[in-house]
Amino acid sequence: MIRAHKIRLHLTEEQKGYFAKAAGISRFVWNWALAEWNRQYEAGEKPTAFKLKKQFNEIRRAQYPWTWEVTKNASDQPFLDLANAWTAYFDGLKQGKKTGRPTFKSKKKSKLSFYLANDQFELGDHRIWIPKLGWVNMAENLRFVGGKVTGARITKTADWWFVSIQVELPDAIPAKKPAACGIDVGLNRLATLSTGEGVENQAFLKTALKKLRQANKRLHRRTLGSKNREKARRQVAHLHYRITCMRDDVLHKLTTRLANCYGIIGIEDLNLKGLLKNRKLARSFSDAALGKLLNVLKAKVEQRGGHVIKVNRFFASSKTCHGCGWKWEDMQLSDRVFLCQNPHCAYAQFEQDRDYNASLNILAEALRLIGLIDQAVSGTGSDEDANLAVDAG
Repeated sequence: MIRAHKIRLHLTEEQKGYFAKAAGISRFVWNWALAEWNRQYEAGEKPTAFKLKKQFNEIRRAQYPWTWEVTKNASDQPFLDLANAWTAYFDGLKQGKKTGRPTFKSKKKSKLSFYLANDQFELGDHRIWIPKLGWVNMAENLRFVGGKVTGARITKTADWWFVSIQVELPDAIPAKKPAACGIDVGLNRLATLSTGEGVENQAFLKTALKKLRQANKRLHRRTLGSKNREKARRQVAHLHYRITCMRDDVLHKLTTRLANCYGIIGIEDLNLKGLLKNRKLARSFSDAALGKLLNVLKAKVEQRGGHVIKVNRFFASSKTCHGCGWKWEDMQLSDRVFLCQNPHCAYAQFEQDRDYNASLNILAEALRLIGLIDQAVSGTGSDEDANLAVDAG
């Protein structure tokens, strides 16, 4: 199991200049390699990362001597990254997925970053040693002690530099958790659990929208290339970074608590791309980050030996009564209270929260599906049950 720890760096002005130069060299080598790859591919040749790297090294000392001023990984790793990008692109074509082609990196729009192999840096007490630079202060020590460090990538977000250190750890023995939970996600409440607990949607972007508009107006009124425009750009970047940090804090705390408490979690398989096409709700869905919530939850639950069961997106969880199965066919999005119309149902006389009712239905469907999966694995289920189990996974 490979884990990564992202740590903020405290840099001097000299160190900031080194990092910017290393990231610029990495971007330059990527663009050179991509242009050469396209030229050779159109000529009918079969370019590889090894051939391009060898070709670049032959002309490097004569034409690009400034690339030697930083760590060698800044100019070596882009060839491997480009090869991986082309592999992902062609694999996506074979599988019918829309994977974008590798594109050229821009000095202004692309994220500054460069890679360090495990033999190119050394960790100390609140510091990291980098070739041709020396020791750099880190905000905290590496959390994953005892694992094998496989590499690190240094990136810049807003005005701050971060190092993400990858560590290979032995697989932990998962503890069995018999508890199960169903989760209904949405915009009014970020998550509603089948236990009755609700997690409110903080809507950090919506809260900061006024400040963002003012900052963007200030940015576009500044003269291109001026120092004041750079100050305004940094202010906008700071606001976006702050919103991202607050959102990630809520998502990680919630998903960690759920992964530690429950062994089986049922969630709805949402069509997120379709939801983002809704002109009126696209910004709200992006602000809630439902896709990231589901991805992070799935990763953490599986790390702890649990199971995340995705319920089919066409399953009528909100329209169905969890007690008797009666379906409210003409239910609207504005109907926030569910009232069963079946006179023989025990819940017919009680108003239920729409999202809570949906979470109970999702839990029941997830337990039914995991029962089919267990039958398919043991060989006791029918062929139809096995196909349902494969679709659920």
